Amino acid sequence: MENDLFEKAPIHEAYLKLAIPVVLSMVIQLVYSMVDTYFIALTHNTALIAGVSICTPLFTLFLAFGDMIALGGSSVISRFLGAGRAADVKRLSVFCTYAAIAFGLFVTVILMAFKTPILRFLGADDTVITYAAQYYNFIILGCTFIIYSLVPSNLLRAVGHPNASMITSVIGAVVNIIFDPIFIFGLGMGAAGAAIATIIGYISSSAYAVWYITTKCDTLSVKPKDFGIHMDEFKMIFAVGLPASVTNFTQTVGITLTNRSLAPFGSDAIAVMGIVLKIVNIVMLVIVGLAFGGQPLTGYVFGSGKRDRLKKVLAFAYKIVIGVAAVMAAIVAILAPVLIRAFLKDDALVDMGVQMLRLQMPGMVLMGIGLVCICTFQSMGKGLPALILSLCRQGVVYFVVIYAFSALFGYYGVISAQLGADVVSVLIAAVLFWVAIRPEIMKKE
Repeated sequence: MENDLFEKAPIHEAYLKLAIPVVLSMVIQLVYSMVDTYFIALTHNTALIAGVSICTPLFTLFLAFGDMIALGGSSVISRFLGAGRAADVKRLSVFCTYAAIAFGLFVTVILMAFKTPILRFLGADDTVITYAAQYYNFIILGCTFIIYSLVPSNLLRAVGHPNASMITSVIGAVVNIIFDPIFIFGLGMGAAGAAIATIIGYISSSAYAVWYITTKCDTLSVKPKDFGIHMDEFKMIFAVGLPASVTNFTQTVGITLTNRSLAPFGSDAIAVMGIVLKIVNIVMLVIVGLAFGGQPLTGYVFGSGKRDRLKKVLAFAYKIVIGVAAVMAAIVAILAPVLIRAFLKDDALVDMGVQMLRLQMPGMVLMGIGLVCICTFQSMGKGLPALILSLCRQGVVYFVVIYAFSALFGYYGVISAQLGADVVSVLIAAVLFWVAIRPEIMKKE
């Protein structure tokens, strides 16, 4: 455990050492789905592209399930370490490991049992449901590995091993890139091949993580004999984990609402939005990585009671997240035609994609502000304000905005709804910060 990094290193150095590997890991995670989209787009079959895009919410659903245990566990572990309770960390890490695996198996059974209704709910019509089902089958069968992969990556960061967390993601991405063209084109498996390659990548990531924890990290464990958890610790994990999972779950709901709202305008609109959201995710995951990357530092400093250092950590977090978000949003908006043409060649579809992409960019800065607030709530163990804010951007607020905008402005209302939701959500974040965070940082040490 690198106590000096948490306690003595300059704020910018400690924060970036923890956050940069997370940013890289987040971007690499996106490679899983981006690579699938790229190779699928090479078929020039918009129904096939739309079928894979229909399944995109499943990834955020699995991330939501994984975060329920991984982020909740890492929050408690970082606070325990800050309070000098290192002996409790190992048994909690074992609980997180096997809870994720058990939950993943349960999810597999449920989602396979209700495959057709779920695909219809996600927006699959008769044109794309065959392709969507091909992708769905294998992604669901392998979802335990996707859910579990979040546990070691988050716990390793919480105990001061961010580079190992990053390598875990890199291995999976490289494996996915290698196998995607083999399964999609070499074996002619199309959407099913893309899903199989993705799952093999996650299996590889999980295998490396288990090896690293068992041989290189004494603080964590995957051995059943080290298992142990008390009811109060269980409550602490899920008090943070449930709101954390809501953040990703609302993304699933948001994407589903978007697809269903675009359905009246044809499968081309859904296919293009699917590609646009993958590009948006590049910016979003960098911002998420910067926000969540500092969470172990915030949790450790909060647990140690050092309020002056906590103020400096939060100030730096807002500066770096807002600054990077603004720069990246501007670059993506300028390069929108180039980025869209990497996936689509039809001029009409490219123009549609450029408009969609540029409308998403202003909200990235607003989203960054909200994410830092959410991460701070989670680090401090404040589940309720984290839950409220998590329900906003792509949850309750987005639900209201997209239906209001679509009713008032039709197609243009649908593609601009996210920006409207971001404006409302950041105002709610400001109120929650003043009520829940400010009193904590103003306390005397």
